Amino acid sequence: MIRLFVGLGNPGPDYDGTRHNAGFWWLDGVANVLNAPLHMDKSYHGLVARTSVNGQTVWLLEPQTFMNLSGKSVAALAQFFKIPPQEILVAHDDLDIVPGEAKLKLGGSHAGHNGLRDIHAQLGTDQYWRLRLGIGHPGNKAEVIHWVLKKPPLDHRIAIDQAIDRSLKALPALLDGDMEQATRLIHTSKPPRPKPPRPLPKAADTAPIP
Repeated sequence: MIRLFVGLGNPGPDYDGTRHNAGFWWLDGVANVLNAPLHMDKSYHGLVARTSVNGQTVWLLEPQTFMNLSGKSVAALAQFFKIPPQEILVAHDDLDIVPGEAKLKLGGSHAGHNGLRDIHAQLGTDQYWRLRLGIGHPGNKAEVIHWVLKKPPLDHRIAIDQAIDRSLKALPALLDGDMEQATRLIHTSKPPRPKPPRPLPKAADTAPIP
């Protein structure tokens, strides 16, 4: 089962609502579902909640170290409570996935994500679970930093929020350790296809009414 849920982002009002904080948005949803309010805990350098599910202690964590030092917070809590990497799930923004979709995976490259890079280094392994929340790509590598630190347009934010809501339906499976079912729920829970545009009226139908 997942015993430590982590959401990545940057603290402070200057970063509130920016794409890089998608992990925070997801963890806020988990805290709401589990009725586990987050509180600052300096011992773990982040906002922390502790709750019990089916007799098992579950931790929620939003590192307040800024993205590049996320591993400092994750490792502090995981090591103190002896939570192995395979029982950690990290939710984060992902440039390679379109807004409105999410993907679950175990291990693999950090793909240039500085939060994951530091978690890799601090845990000494890449073998933890990630929930990749799509934020889309600006199309130009030089614009990536500006892109992730900027608020998405309303339609993208709505799509991201909808993906978060759908992925939260997999929370019971994640808590049970049924990762196959959780993956199935998250990967098959896609946004509805947009309706095709209505055909334009024929020229005769557009004549002004006398």
